[in-house]
Amino acid sequence: MKLLFAGDVMLGRLVNDALETAPPRYPWGDTMSLFKKADFRFLNLECVISDKGTPWVKTPKTFHFRSGEKNIRVLKEAKIDCVSVANNHALDYSEEAFLDMLIILKTENILSAGSGRNIREAREPAIFEKDGFKIYTFAFTDNEPQWEAGKAKSGIFYMPTDLTDKRAKNFLKQIDAMKNERDLFIVSPHWGGNWGYQPPTEHIVFAHALVDAGIDIILGTSPHICRGIEIYNKKPIFYSLGNFIDDYTVNPLEPNDESFVFQVETEGKIVRKIILIPTIIENFQAKLAPKERAEAIMDKMGDLCHELGTAVKRIDEHLEISIRNKE
Repeated sequence: MKLLFAGDVMLGRLVNDALETAPPRYPWGDTMSLFKKADFRFLNLECVISDKGTPWVKTPKTFHFRSGEKNIRVLKEAKIDCVSVANNHALDYSEEAFLDMLIILKTENILSAGSGRNIREAREPAIFEKDGFKIYTFAFTDNEPQWEAGKAKSGIFYMPTDLTDKRAKNFLKQIDAMKNERDLFIVSPHWGGNWGYQPPTEHIVFAHALVDAGIDIILGTSPHICRGIEIYNKKPIFYSLGNFIDDYTVNPLEPNDESFVFQVETEGKIVRKIILIPTIIENFQAKLAPKERAEAIMDKMGDLCHELGTAVKRIDEHLEISIRNKE
């Protein structure tokens, strides 16, 4: 199968304004064809999609991101199959908008992971099936503990990246009990703060424990920039996918308008190859990076991967990582 992963997609604020007149395909720019060629497409939805709700005010919060209900068509245009809604913007417009978004996603047959009407739903994986093969996608965040789902409380799957925490212990047991030799298991952690190209030590330790428990692919988000990719026990760990679509101010020291379309080729649950196609954000669109900038983005990612012990090849206008699995 050909899996496609993108980082944060934020359709609120100025992107939402642009979509008042621009067509729903607009935010994808010239990356659209890559999405349509994939068998499974996943991203982190870094906003609420709803016309309802009022800004969250129970605890201090600087940014509130909401996109109109009609903009669910943006996700439909790119044939998005699954999104993570376990992040620090899922309840930006309080519970009313949050629950409305979950209904909108379900109505449009877009799977969501990492949140629900209670903790049981938030911990459950989104299950995608094609030709009898299943992909289980979990999502969690160590941000916004006040939004943690409970037995009778809607919210996100909040879990600290601390292996001594009871929630982490229970989640690892859950994965271990569910894993099998046929299906692919993905987890998307929205972890840590913004910035920093090197993954924190606790993320590395936690990621390794997830793989040891049975996870096949880890898709990190939150830092707003791309971090290196580690291959641990032949399983890829994407420590941060970066930003894919937004209206943010660009940090000149750690450019948060640079990312990739991450393509992963699998045979069953075995990951064979990772292809990284460099992108930038311009005028609220994801665009394939122009040549000189693409080379700089690829050089940086190559160095970050090398620091994590991962060999990367430059092939034409993209990077490749091959994983040798001996059966």
